[in-house]
This record gives sequence, structure tokens and C-alpha cells, in this order.
Amino acid sequence: MARSVRIAQISCGTEYSGIQKEIEKAAEIVGGKIFIPEVDLSEVRSIEDELGFHVASPGLRVMMARAKAIVEGRVEADGVFIATCFKCAEGALTRSIIRRYIQSKTKIPVVTYSFTERTKAGALLLRMEALVSVIGKKPLFARTKQEGLTAGIDSGSTTTKAVIMRDNEIIGSGWIPTTSVFESGQLALNMALKEAKVSLESLEAIGVTGYGRMILKEAYKAQLAMEEVSTCSKGALYLSNRQKGDATVIDIGGMDNKAVTLYDSIPDSFTVGGVCAGASGRFLETSAKRLGVSLDEFGDLALKGDYRKVPMNAYCIVFGLQDLVAGLASGAKVEDVAAAACHSVAEQVFEQQLQEIDIRYPIVQVGSTALIKGLVKAMSEILSVDVIVPEKPNLIGAVGVAVMVSGMKELEEGEK
Repeated sequence: MARSVRIAQISCGTEYSGIQKEIEKAAEIVGGKIFIPEVDLSEVRSIEDELGFHVASPGLRVMMARAKAIVEGRVEADGVFIATCFKCAEGALTRSIIRRYIQSKTKIPVVTYSFTERTKAGALLLRMEALVSVIGKKPLFARTKQEGLTAGIDSGSTTTKAVIMRDNEIIGSGWIPTTSVFESGQLALNMALKEAKVSLESLEAIGVTGYGRMILKEAYKAQLAMEEVSTCSKGALYLSNRQKGDATVIDIGGMDNKAVTLYDSIPDSFTVGGVCAGASGRFLETSAKRLGVSLDEFGDLALKGDYRKVPMNAYCIVFGLQDLVAGLASGAKVEDVAAAACHSVAEQVFEQQLQEIDIRYPIVQVGSTALIKGLVKAMSEILSVDVIVPEKPNLIGAVGVAVMVSGMKELEEGEK
């Protein structure tokens, strides 16, 4: 029996907030085992001077001492989970400093989280699964090319995508709105197979990702089922030819957003979520419908507009639409309204999520929303850098898992 993945927990307040059992449950579901590094009191007393950072909370000092124990190799850990309460500003700063400290001194994967007293295991699963994926399947992340004939299916909350790849080339693809997970996956895959002119039986391996991955894994007996943080990041860097060195991937999705930092295609820190749909692609889709145009037309309109002419910065999709309607009622041009909507989403992604990671360059924007030109322009303006959009940015999850699954046989043979 394979041993559980050892995940060192460095946190403050998880016990008295009542979420410790939820953290342990989430880790256990994905094959991880949470443990708390032990440190001496003398280390806690001296750690502030050693790191050059002073805090008022004793609990945060203990966190720093535990981080030092990991860095110095006195604690055996496969991965690190760092968590502090979302209400604690000092905790957020400490969390960031500890993450940087561990990442700069070790190659141990790190995931951070800001919890509330209502946090449940379900909210932690994606982070824990991504951490365990990086630890257990690191050779797949290191692959720089696809080999053989493989398929990748990305079952997203809004759309389902599929690709067929042969010897490092995409030879077929399918893209449809998500309804039933299995039916949408089947339709998308059949579209890709038809375009590639190959049969399902001829595929050497199938990889699945996205929200519906477990249903599709069972249906197709897929060799690899992996969470979307890892596969989307891999696909983004593969398609943009940025697989070596530092990078940041931004995916503004229909239900949630992802911001991931990577080194050599391996995620080391990421944030998933968003305060409300006002910061998602769903808001732009709704805005386009309100203006009576397609999303492509909406993006083109935004390129011509001036966002400064229409006040719009609502976290909620309802209030955002109120701003949009108010702008139109005041006589604003539709292109200015479209530009304001794109800028509002980009600004909220920056404020809500990009503040939680150390942005590294280049920055790659992916997902179906990366096809909305006005949104890419807005993100580039806010970040003061030209954001890279790879070819076929809406297929990155399917491409990523198709590339990675081509190495499964080699990985399994190496584990024997």
C-alpha cells in the first residue's frame, strides 16, 4: 500500500475556529495526511530576529518557527499547507512571507489559504488535490511535448472542450456548452474524433479534467483524471511556449477564476475563486446579452471604448448590471459601456486574487474569456504589461491533460 502524502500544516487559528477537522478531511479524501511540525519554544522566541519580521501574535511566531524547521530539513514533508484567518491582516502578511521563505529555500510545493469559521472540506478539496497532484505526478508536469495518440476532455462549468493530439500536434477539437456532464463530454469528444479522423478505439490514452472529470473518468476508463488548476496551467504554458522558468497564468472562468504561479510548468502557488460573479466571465456574457451583441462583438466594442466614461466597479453581478443600465440611460456609448465592463472584471480579478500571489512574468491569460479582446486589453492596462494569449486559449485544459496523459505509461512503469 502506498503511503499517504505528508502535508505539513503551518497555520494559526484553525483549532479554535473549528475547521481543523475539515482540513484533515479534505487532505484524506485526496490521499494526503496532515501533520503539524513540532518546534522548540526557544525557536519560537528567536525566529522573528532570524527572519527579520516581527508580529504581535504568538501563533504567527509559531508558524514562522515551523516554516524554519521545514526549510532546514528537520521535518520530512512532501508538501506544505499554509492557512490563516481571513479577518487577520497580520496573518495574511505572515502567510505570504512564510510562503516566499519556503519557496526560496526549498522545492517543496506550497499551497496557501485564507479560511473562515465556515470553511468546509469541499472548499479545500481543489487546493489539496492540486497539491497532491504536483507531489505524486511531478514527471507529468515536466513533460514538454505530447507523444502518441491521446485525447483530453475538459468538463467545465460553462463549456466542455475536447482535443485529439498526435505526436505533439492538435489534430482535432470539440467545444460545446455544458449541459449533462456525460452527454456534453461525449459530444465534444466525438466532434474532436471526427475532425481528427480517428476512432475512439485507436486512442492510446484519455485524460479528463474539470468539474465533471470523475464522471468522465468512469465513463471512458480514463488513464488520468486531474484537477483543472494543474491541467489548465500546463496547457497554457505548452500552447504559449513558456514551459521553462517563471510564469503566471490567469484564467477568468464562467464560475470561478484562477491565478497560478509556476516554475518550469509546476504550480507552486495559486488562488481559486472570487467574491462574486461580478468578477467572472458570466458577468461579461450577461453584459453582452444586455447590449444585444455576441461576446466576440462585445470584446471588439470594448477595444474602441473608454472605460473611464462609465463608472462600473461592482463586486456583485446584479449591481454591475445596474451600473451598465445606468450608463446606457445616461447616454453613454455602447463601446464605453463594454470597455467599462471589461475593466471592472479585470480590476476585481487584480484586487481579489492577484494580490494573493507573487506575480511573475510572463503573464499568460487563458480560458474562453481570453478570446474577449477588450478583457485582455483591460488586464494588460491594469498590470502595465502585455499579457500573452496563446493560440486556442479556450482549449488549454483539454490540451494540458492530453499532453500529461501521454506520459502516464512511463510514469506507471517507473513506479513499479
